Amino acid sequence: MLLGLLSVLAVLTVRSRFDDPDMWWHLKTGQIIWTTHAIPTTDVFSYTTGHHPWVPHEWLAQTLIYGAYRFGGYSGLMLWLCFFAAALLIAGYALCTLYSGNAKVSFVGALTIWLFATAGLAIRPQMIGYLLLIVELLLVQLGRTRNPLWFFGLPLLFAVWVNCHGSFFFGLILASTFLGCSFFRFRAGSLVALPWEPRRRKMLALALLFSAAALFLNPVGIRQVIYPLNTMLHQSIQLNYVQEWMPLQMNGARGVALMALLGGVFLLVAVQRSDLFLDEMVLLAMGTWLAVGHQRMLFVFGILAAPVLTRLLSTSWDGYDAARDHPWPNAILLAMSVLIAFWGFPSRQNLVRQVDEHSPVQAVEYLKTHSLSGNMLNDYVYGGYLIWAAPEHPIFIDGRGDVFEWTGVLAEFGKWAMLQSDPNALLNKYKINFCLLARTSPMAYVLPLLPDWKAVYTDNMAVIFVRTTGAISSR
Repeated sequence: MLLGLLSVLAVLTVRSRFDDPDMWWHLKTGQIIWTTHAIPTTDVFSYTTGHHPWVPHEWLAQTLIYGAYRFGGYSGLMLWLCFFAAALLIAGYALCTLYSGNAKVSFVGALTIWLFATAGLAIRPQMIGYLLLIVELLLVQLGRTRNPLWFFGLPLLFAVWVNCHGSFFFGLILASTFLGCSFFRFRAGSLVALPWEPRRRKMLALALLFSAAALFLNPVGIRQVIYPLNTMLHQSIQLNYVQEWMPLQMNGARGVALMALLGGVFLLVAVQRSDLFLDEMVLLAMGTWLAVGHQRMLFVFGILAAPVLTRLLSTSWDGYDAARDHPWPNAILLAMSVLIAFWGFPSRQNLVRQVDEHSPVQAVEYLKTHSLSGNMLNDYVYGGYLIWAAPEHPIFIDGRGDVFEWTGVLAEFGKWAMLQSDPNALLNKYKINFCLLARTSPMAYVLPLLPDWKAVYTDNMAVIFVRTTGAISSR
């Protein structure tokens, strides 16, 4: 019954989230892989990077996303999102139940995961990555409390994970953290470390070695394995200026929720005089550090914090007793859950409307009907949709910040878009003949003031400018 309620919550949460700008280039990449049976390892969407080498670190997830579209169009994509959102909450509930031993309190843990996951629920590969993170925690918990053979599910997990999302690197750190904490024995107030038996520890270490080897089962090799490190160390512009990578606003709703959860955990430890285990403390510290530094990491924080919270709350509510269950009320609630989920699933017309409200659909139609030629400069957030809807026009930039930062394009575009450089310098360097920009972007107010540019199309979303002095030959 509780799983039914979590599924309904997932559907109602994501039904209006068919608007992520990065969804489109993930979808297009998946289409290329599906139709050509080849994984692109260079940039094939833009003309500004010169086909620079690219790491297809999410190719398997992108193929699954396109498979959902091929199966059911927009509705197939939304079904994909509903499925993985529900799977995340259900897997999180299973993890909290296993960890706390209380099937009722674990519902609070699943709601905790939901609360912080709302920062990143979208049709993107990270949905699969964070689901696999929960599966990893399940395998580790089963291995250390039941049969250690469960640890040997980790290599297979990482072989899939490395081809779906860069969070595999954090998963490897997480498993290593459990292994490291398993050596300690001490008590410092409420902080407790309990060592594992040697055999169990050795089996986790062996599973980790196999997992590290499994990371190389990818189409790129070492570059794909170290890609997450490259992101953290060599993509400073993306980390500092892209919204989801910015630090968490502590006075915002999610910042307050994070502090409240941490405060609640330590209050429970103090009031109940409960033990807080070393690995729990380390995981909470890691999750908090990541979430405070980058908003998108709230997803990870919720997954790491939920089991700890439910263990501390496990004695506050009676555990599940099948003898006291109420089958018919539960059956009615399950039936209602199915009906509400069916009712809440958006129609195709609703999905089309969401696309119209968040993407430059009409501006792309203008491009197609008026045959604009030459190099295009597009707004950053529109690049993904243009890759999907107007592939005949190579884009200037899109949400793949990595390849554009490596080639210097992101830095140039950032200065241009924020009016920190001569507008004509970039327009002339890349021989731009027309621009498709968000109507509210700063450059949308500057271009009409330049002598060689005029607006030829505008709507509530976008504006198109063309060069009036004649087209410049493309490079």
